[in-house]
Amino acid sequence: MKSTMQDAPLLIRDILRHGQQVHGDSSVVTVEAGGHRSATFAEVATRVEKLAAALTRLGVQPGDRVGTFCWNNQGHLEAYLAVPSMGAVLHTLNIRLPADQLAYVINHAEDRFIIVDASLIPLLAAVRDELKTVETIIVAGEGDTSALGETLSYERLLAAEEPGFEWPDLDERDAAAMCYTSGTTGSPKGVVYSHRSTWLHTLAEQAASSLGMTETDRILIIVPMFHANAWGTPYSAWMAGTDMIMPQMFLMGEQLAAVFNEFHPTLACGVPTIWNGLLALDTPIDFSTVRGITAGGAAVPQSLIEAFENRFGATIIQGWGMTETSPLAAFGLPPARKHDGHDDMYYKVKAGRIVGGVEVRVVAEDGTLLPNDGRSVGEFEIRGPWITASYYKEEDPGKFDDGWLRTGDVGTLDAQGYMTISDRTKDVIKSGGEWISSVELENAVMAHPDVFEAAVISVPDPKWSERPLVAVVPKPGRSPAPADLVEFLKERVPRWWLPEQWTFVTEVPKTSVGKFDKKVMRAAFAEGDYEVQSTPLPK
Repeated sequence: MKSTMQDAPLLIRDILRHGQQVHGDSSVVTVEAGGHRSATFAEVATRVEKLAAALTRLGVQPGDRVGTFCWNNQGHLEAYLAVPSMGAVLHTLNIRLPADQLAYVINHAEDRFIIVDASLIPLLAAVRDELKTVETIIVAGEGDTSALGETLSYERLLAAEEPGFEWPDLDERDAAAMCYTSGTTGSPKGVVYSHRSTWLHTLAEQAASSLGMTETDRILIIVPMFHANAWGTPYSAWMAGTDMIMPQMFLMGEQLAAVFNEFHPTLACGVPTIWNGLLALDTPIDFSTVRGITAGGAAVPQSLIEAFENRFGATIIQGWGMTETSPLAAFGLPPARKHDGHDDMYYKVKAGRIVGGVEVRVVAEDGTLLPNDGRSVGEFEIRGPWITASYYKEEDPGKFDDGWLRTGDVGTLDAQGYMTISDRTKDVIKSGGEWISSVELENAVMAHPDVFEAAVISVPDPKWSERPLVAVVPKPGRSPAPADLVEFLKERVPRWWLPEQWTFVTEVPKTSVGKFDKKVMRAAFAEGDYEVQSTPLPK
């Protein structure tokens, strides 16, 4: 027996229409150097129609890849909505990629068109001669375009068009957007999102058990729009009618504090390093309107969560996901029914609780399925309607297990669906047959009042095979000693985790999306770039 329900396709076109027709008065604010500009959803939607008309006139066909090399701003949002809705494929380009990787992903995706913000022209110009498939470059904003050769003006293209574009009917499984992984190992890999996967991900993100965005919210989107579609927030905010605040540049410190004080967001999303940076300020920051800060991309130390609650009265909520998972897969709200007398913080420090719509399991090295007991450690595998089943133009069977994506994250899963991530598979430390979590050790070190950041890598050891090396960024004006840090850790980690080797650095290297880049750290250690201090461990 079949249902009586209508079989309407799930298309980004209809996310666009809903926001345009129902939430036309909601606003998009772009924060720029020296000021800001804003537009209503209705005004943005009109420009989206003009952009689609202009791209059609330029010859953009269904399935063509249109790259965006842009900051978080209104124009980038217009491309988010126009390109997929017209049947082309939005390819968000990471403006922080090294030149060789940037050229690789543009060529690999076979982008025909690129929209670039004028301030980013020098970065794109550095690879212009290596781009094999790019036919047209469109520049948003004013600047010297000579380094790119012949270009077109974004605003002039839109000015020549009329509103009222007729959006086509598409297959919901057609490609809508694509994003490449950050390439921490090997070349970046392309993930292609469908209209259907984006639609379902948008609904999951709007659920009250997740971000729960509504028309009464104002979301500050700090996470870059080139990183997994800004965690899907532009689409979710558009569908919900949530006002969007978009920083034109990567804002940190005083600039970011000023945005909070001026625009009073209710929600904000960004990587932990962004939030850690705010704690270093003496500037008063108004968090009175903020009901939730989401952090992802790296583990959030308990010390950071507690510091925000104590100083700002603001709640940091962890989320977990990957480019391959669209990215929302887990979200860390504490449960109503807590087991074994645990408090809220017990759950807040976990990576998150599995969201409805995806399945997660833990698998041992030998392929054995492990129980969800909060103790059995293995690699997380995931599947669901917004999880990738392959990489674009690449066969990588090692990443997939009978329909499940191997995430590369190691940890435990409990009976309530909460994930605790202990490491990446490539970062696990095996010392004398015992396992050490670099993530938990980092978080313990960062709880020390003199430590701003800490990252842990595995280094060879003649006796134990591997031991942890801790790279510490001290807080300004502080000089923690290895012996003092070891003493601090004694009551916080198992004895065999206590590190003998320490190095003090001005900055921990990070990937293009803000994660600790341990590949660079391991190379620096191998080259002798770290001045390593050794300290005897307590008896």
